Amino acid sequence: MIRDMELAGLVQGTRSEYVRAVRGLTAHYKVSPDQLTEQQVEEYLLHVRDQRDAAQGTFGILVAAVRFFYRNTVAYDWPLLKKRSVGHARNDSPTCAAMMTAAV
Repeated sequence: MIRDMELAGLVQGTRSEYVRAVRGLTAHYKVSPDQLTEQQVEEYLLHVRDQRDAAQGTFGILVAAVRFFYRNTVAYDWPLLKKRSVGHARNDSPTCAAMMTAAV
């Protein structure tokens, strides 16, 4: 992932935040993130948003990091990664609400 971020031209601060975010996902499930299912990733995003009540900026970084890892590093084409939402607000569509629009 680090090499992919370097090749994509992400600055050091962004790379550090993305690595931290993916490490959090890994620590939550205690398994390599490339072994997780789409549903597990979605559940983690909802957990961070709803249970940990992450700030909008923090959550946005998490979403961008997850998208980057799963799209660019492991090349997964999950529907979850394509979701766009109205933002951080909770709504009736958990998947949509979990995935903020984030530039990757």
